[in-house]
Amino acid sequence: MRIGDLPTWLRSLGFSPVALPSKTLQGTPIRHRGIYAGSFFLGGKDGGGEFTREDEEVLVLLASQAATAIANARNFRDEQRARAKVETLVDTSPVGVVVLDARTGSLVSINREAKRIVRGLRMPDGSTMELLESVTCRRGDGREFALKEYPLARELSSAETLRAEEIELSVPDGRSVKTLINVTPIHEPDGRVESVVVTMQDLAPFEELERMRTEFLGIVSHELRAPLAAIKGSAATVLAGSGRVARAEMLQFFRIIDEHADNMSVLMGDLLDAGRIATGTLSISPEPSDVGALIDRARTTFLNAGGRHSVRVDLPPDLPKVMVDRQRIVQVLNNLLSNAARYSRTSSPIEVNARLDGVHVSITVSDHGRGIAPERLAHLFAKRAGAGEGKRGLATGLGLAICKGLVEAHGGRIRARSEGEGRGARFTFTVPTAEEVGGDIAASDSSSQERSRPGPDATRILVVDDDPRTLLYIRDTLTTAGYTVLETGEPPELAGVIRAEKPHLVLLDLMLPGTDGIKLMQQVPDLADMPVIFISAYGRDETIAKALDAGAADYIVKPFSATELTARIRAALRRHAEPASFMLSGLAIDYDRRQVTLGGQPLELTATEYELLRVLSANAGRVLTYRALLRKAWDTRYRSSVDPKLVHAVVRRLRHKLGEDGARPTYILNERRVGYRMPAPDDRASEP
Repeated sequence: MRIGDLPTWLRSLGFSPVALPSKTLQGTPIRHRGIYAGSFFLGGKDGGGEFTREDEEVLVLLASQAATAIANARNFRDEQRARAKVETLVDTSPVGVVVLDARTGSLVSINREAKRIVRGLRMPDGSTMELLESVTCRRGDGREFALKEYPLARELSSAETLRAEEIELSVPDGRSVKTLINVTPIHEPDGRVESVVVTMQDLAPFEELERMRTEFLGIVSHELRAPLAAIKGSAATVLAGSGRVARAEMLQFFRIIDEHADNMSVLMGDLLDAGRIATGTLSISPEPSDVGALIDRARTTFLNAGGRHSVRVDLPPDLPKVMVDRQRIVQVLNNLLSNAARYSRTSSPIEVNARLDGVHVSITVSDHGRGIAPERLAHLFAKRAGAGEGKRGLATGLGLAICKGLVEAHGGRIRARSEGEGRGARFTFTVPTAEEVGGDIAASDSSSQERSRPGPDATRILVVDDDPRTLLYIRDTLTTAGYTVLETGEPPELAGVIRAEKPHLVLLDLMLPGTDGIKLMQQVPDLADMPVIFISAYGRDETIAKALDAGAADYIVKPFSATELTARIRAALRRHAEPASFMLSGLAIDYDRRQVTLGGQPLELTATEYELLRVLSANAGRVLTYRALLRKAWDTRYRSSVDPKLVHAVVRRLRHKLGEDGARPTYILNERRVGYRMPAPDDRASEP
């Protein structure tokens, strides 16, 4: 465009005249390969004349050059961003990466992991380049070469491709590190080697793992050899002197055989339990059990096995029964008693106590022995070798790991506490309380092979997971336990499924396609109205805490047993269950019969009025927003919009029927511009 009189042109467009620095103007768009990148304007011309066609051609030429410059700048910016991302990825890689210039032999780049691997070879003030000149490389076939004797540039210029070759790097003072090396030359178009990329992995962790495996097998072999030798010796003695061995002596030999066979059976059982726990196939048979009887049985077994410590038991009189596999929980208690005895003086007593902890019973085994250093607490329940001498698999480091697996199979948790070395230790684990249904204890054994058929009123469980194997396993488990199972692997369908099916509980996978479970908790309001249990392979404390803070009722780490899953679901449903009735200052609500009375007189309420009153009373003491009330008390068609006037109208009718007004309410209190709340029954300030 070329404008000879800019003020007149602006007036023709309807703009008011303003003071302009120039009377003339010309402009042209800036395009690069047809893509618009901006506009180029020139105002004013020497001498005050108008712009000509020649001026326009010059402007178009400048705009073309500007477009090329802008495109180059953007490409450079994008290239720098991509380069920065790649460099960050390489630098944070768990594999060491080194890039060398093939012409000069100089170091181009080295990432953090590579620096860590060779850190032990460097001198305190030496550089990485100096280290390369002093390193000797020993290949897997025994060949060695020192980089200082062979110019690095010559070696690199004729670089060969290596794949997963073990090479030991060493320095003259004897320090060395074993690595798994991959070498890839980068060629120029003419075939010459431009640079060499070396990736390396530190083999020390793998060697440590192999050492632990060998040590573990050695310890197990030793544990098995001792009872086998005793059994073999006793049997050989009886057979060799069958005519000369007295009956009493023969019985003693048989007792030795029986005792050591039991020890072998215990050890093999621990090994099998450890394998089942690791694969998630451990099965238990829970039944209602008395905590005192379980502790007494474990105490008797411990003392009969040679325990010389006194065991003090302190239990409250009103402790409820627990739903557990009796043999397994006695096994846990025996392991904890043996562990306490091993690290305590004989004169020091072992204390066992229990208490009710919500829907669980917490059982604690305490000692006054050597204690545990703080840095060891986090690793106590890991499988390890060389844990010291002891019984029931503790010598192989399996005892506490098995305790953890058995407790978690019941839906509980186990933890250790210690004030430090020399100040004793406390091991606490939880087990679920037994459910009482119709006066009888309902022992739901999810490991039973007998499949229960869900009835029309069966509890509906929605499973949100994109792994078909997990869905199949959970569906079979919950169907066997008598639940109705709903499934979806698509996060966008979640809100619709909840509104259509109205599940009682949701099992939500942490990682889902395009999102995660924690984000869904924030994006799908319906999840806030029901218990949500996360299921995930991620067991980090930070992740679990984040999920619970988002509103989850529980968090289960994969793999999990069928018994643990059903126990966690039962516990979450119990915590979320509504009470049978509600009473507040003469107002009584019978949820089962959907009846409301005021001062003993029945109230006639519409379905919407009753539903709103039910929601407010079920959440007594909490403020419910207008959106929450519409979502919980109204039909689904109102859930996508929030209209406070609709809530106000129903509250006004309810207050009239309850005999109160908005100025001095007793039952329905207004939270200005937020919502409503109903006082809790124990809120004395709300009573008239």
